[in-house]
This record gives sequence, C-alpha cells and structure tokens, in this order.
Amino acid sequence: MGHDTVETPNLSFGRGATPDRSTPYARYVRLDELHSLQHPRSKEPAELSFIVTTQVMELLFDLLRHEWTIARQALREDDLPAALAALRRGTHAQDVLVDSWDLLATMTPQEFNSFRSLFGEASGFQSAAFLHLEFLLGNKNAALLAMYDGMPGTQAGLTEALRAPSLYDEALALLARRGLLPPQEASEQRYRPSEEVAAAWRRVYTEPESATLRPLGEALLDVAERVTRWRQRHLSAVKRTMGGKPGSGGSSGLTWLRKSAEQDVFPELWTIRDGL
Repeated sequence: MGHDTVETPNLSFGRGATPDRSTPYARYVRLDELHSLQHPRSKEPAELSFIVTTQVMELLFDLLRHEWTIARQALREDDLPAALAALRRGTHAQDVLVDSWDLLATMTPQEFNSFRSLFGEASGFQSAAFLHLEFLLGNKNAALLAMYDGMPGTQAGLTEALRAPSLYDEALALLARRGLLPPQEASEQRYRPSEEVAAAWRRVYTEPESATLRPLGEALLDVAERVTRWRQRHLSAVKRTMGGKPGSGGSSGLTWLRKSAEQDVFPELWTIRDGL
C-alpha cells in the first residue's frame, strides 16, 4: 500500500445533526442521561435533594445486590476469600448508604410537606431493588410480590430471589459441609433463628479447628450491623420529617420502621455473644 491508513471516527450524523463532541468520560458514565433524570415537581429547593438522594440510594442498592450475589456464589463454591472480599466491598457501599441519610437530615416538615402530595402513593417501600436485598438477607415475604403485578419482568426476578437460597442460607450450607451443622433447607419464608444454628456458630468461635470460619462470622456481622444502622437512620429521618403520619405507600410509617429496626439480621451471630 502506498500510504498508511488511519481510522477516523464516523461523524456522519445525518443532515442538520450536531457531531457528538462530548468527552470520553461523559460517554462512559453517560453523563447527559444521568443528569437528565431529576425532575422536581415543585418549587421547593429541598425536593431536588430528595430526588437525588433517592436515586443514589437505588444505585447503591444495585451495587450491594451485585456484591452480595458474588459473595453468595463464592460461599456455594467454598471460595471463602472471594466471599469475604465481596462482603468487604459491600460494607463500603453500606456505609455510603447509611451516610446518605445526612442529605435529608435537615429537611423540615414544612419543606417535605410542600412536595409530598406531588408524588402521590410513591414510596421507597415499593423499591424492587431494596426488596431484592431483603430477600438476599433472608427477610422473605411472598405477599410483597403482589406490588409488581403490573411489572412481570421485575416480579419474575423477585420471585427467583424469593425461591433461591439467601446469603445466610449459603453461609449455613458451608457450615454444614464443614460438619458443624446438619444440612439446612432453604425456605421462601422469613428466616427463623434456631438453637441448632446458634450452636454451630458457637463452635466456630470457640473451637480451634473451626477458627478459619470466624472471619466469615465477623464479615456477616459487619453486614448485619450496617443493615441495622440503615434502618435506624431511616426511622430517625422519617420521624423528623413527617412524624407518625402513615407512609405515602400505605404503610404504617413509624410503626413499621421501628419494628424493622428491631429485627436482627443473621440473628444467631448476635445471640451467641452472650456466652462468648
């Protein structure tokens, strides 16, 4: 060939179109799309903070689902280092989630009430991404799937999560394979604590031959503690901005949040502390 050929980007956009001159960063992160997703419905300045915070939380829910799913699969494959790494990455996302309530902490009831009626019956309780996390934790409730009757794809994904073993189920299955526990059957119901499981974790923490599993217990407890912090901050934020009013999605508001905050995740890892 007589000349070197150089590839040039295709800048043919059609008649009258403007070439895309955005930066590689903008294209990779899809900034134009990202920054076009905030549409306040009122003139209240605090509404934009409410929308952005909610959207950030939803993205972090997806990130947590990604990490917990990796951890669950790694436990199934007896790859404890990979499971611990995924759980550790997830705790950083959880920390950001907990701290994200700070963006709403100073919103007054007057500010919130000025736009609350504009989003009608919309509620974070309806978040499919959050419900998926609850199912991964073992907090399963098949009745909640009815919320998604009009969203068959979403409902199918949640149904699969409901039927699949939870993260804790896979941790207990690992304990069973190590001879610490009889095989446990995964359930589509909310996890119920048992003395049998507590005894297995007690052995993990007291028997030298089971010491290699202690990092898993501590990593799961790190997850559980952050779940409780999230619920407590949610309760506090709602109590501050709207008091005891019913939730916009029809929930009992503070009553439901308070009950949720009092429920320990991975309960045996907490109860065995009494005797260690």
